[in-house]
Amino acid sequence: MRKKGAKKMKRTTNEINKKYPYPEELAIAKANAADIKKRGNAAIGDDWDDISETLLSPEERAASKLRVALMVELTKARNERGMTQRKLEELTGVKQPVIARVETGGTSPQLDTVLKILAPLGKTLSITDL
Repeated sequence: MRKKGAKKMKRTTNEINKKYPYPEELAIAKANAADIKKRGNAAIGDDWDDISETLLSPEERAASKLRVALMVELTKARNERGMTQRKLEELTGVKQPVIARVETGGTSPQLDTVLKILAPLGKTLSITDL
């Protein structure tokens, strides 16, 4: 907080360049931000499918879809059985915060962890053709 009566100092270009040593990149970023603001969501796509098409490779999109499907199926199976994450923790030995992160996509779980969670839900993994 400024002292009473203290003058607000204007930063010089040199001071700004010391903080941001890449002025060209900063200018490009500012121009991109202005362009995105002007065009709104249409800057790179109107929805996740458009955005992922632009930003991700086909392999990355497939992996993303698989992660989302796993998250949705785990949560759905647990809810259908009226089971809390704490109860699932008791049945699996997998800690509740880990289960929460798996269900929200906050982690990429080990295969063993996924299998431990699936078993009490009456589910398993299967390998099928794409």
